[in-house]
Amino acid sequence: MPQQYHATDPNSGLEVTVTGNFPDEPDDRVRIARTSNLFTRLISTILTTDDPRDRRDRFRAIETQLEMADALIRGDMQEVQELMSNTLKSMGVTEEQLKDAEEQLKQQLESLGSDPGAINFIFGTSHADTEKIDALEDISFDDLTLEDLPKIDNELSDETKSSDDESSDETEPPDDETI
Repeated sequence: MPQQYHATDPNSGLEVTVTGNFPDEPDDRVRIARTSNLFTRLISTILTTDDPRDRRDRFRAIETQLEMADALIRGDMQEVQELMSNTLKSMGVTEEQLKDAEEQLKQQLESLGSDPGAINFIFGTSHADTEKIDALEDISFDDLTLEDLPKIDNELSDETKSSDDESSDETEPPDDETI
């Protein structure tokens, strides 16, 4: 039997109901509740925008971000690149500016001792790093390990690691969220 999660924005009264067969895992249910509340708050904020043009721009921004999140989760990097490129172009960024930004980012990564090819997913593959990316395309996400990904030298500090571990222990939704 389908279950429902109901989220209400207290400022606007906007209500959103999500219906489906939810997993029994408490952490998954907390994520459903939080995501539903965030979506409700975003829509409410956009709907309170007086200027119709600003309102449409905000809707498009959220739509694009959700499309990008969906593509990232599915592992469709081509779609992520297209969405990012289209977004930047709609903001007035030219191809030349994108190429300049790519080169600057690569130089910064090299100066930090990191792999400059790590940003190829943002701009598409560059001619020098094609074989590295092609090797990753032969690996399914189920078989992907950390050794398959480009190395980045920035390690988390012990403080960051412990705060991340503590935040992942939360399994109960806050009092105002029910599933």
